[in-house]
Amino acid sequence: MELSGVANKTLLSLLYRYRIKGLLTFAFLKKYPIMPYPEQLCAPMRNDLTTVGFEELKTPEDVDQSIPNSEGTLLLVVNSVCGCAAGTARPGVKLSLQKSDKRPGKMVTVFAGQDLEATNQARKYTLPYPPSSPSIALFKDGKLVHFVERHHIEGRSAEMIADNLISAYEEYC
Repeated sequence: MELSGVANKTLLSLLYRYRIKGLLTFAFLKKYPIMPYPEQLCAPMRNDLTTVGFEELKTPEDVDQSIPNSEGTLLLVVNSVCGCAAGTARPGVKLSLQKSDKRPGKMVTVFAGQDLEATNQARKYTLPYPPSSPSIALFKDGKLVHFVERHHIEGRSAEMIADNLISAYEEYC
């Protein structure tokens, strides 16, 4: 059974509003797939990260090859079309990379709302945190060590996000 676009948005907003965790959300998304955003809309937002060295993970297999098998540090950005991704998350990530002497060894990104399966697979590695986009995760040797959820991005400046990430880089990189 497929849901209409309005029903999809309503049910998803309920899931996110009540922050239902992990597998229940994944099961819901598998049963009621959401139409992805068009590539023309997302391309500039993807480029915002790939031009500074991020590798895009577009399939669940890409995610499984990158995150759990990573050696050293890996920074994952769950990218998004929302205003807080454009206004503070991506600029904060880029600023953290410019300002810090220490950096993650590898940087990857998935795009929520477009690379749906890859994003869902990446979110399995950020449990017990609920699905959140945008979000930023730092892994060390395949283990999650630092996570910035959407509610830690909203209402904060790019500088505040950069400072948060720089502290994590100093501790783990």
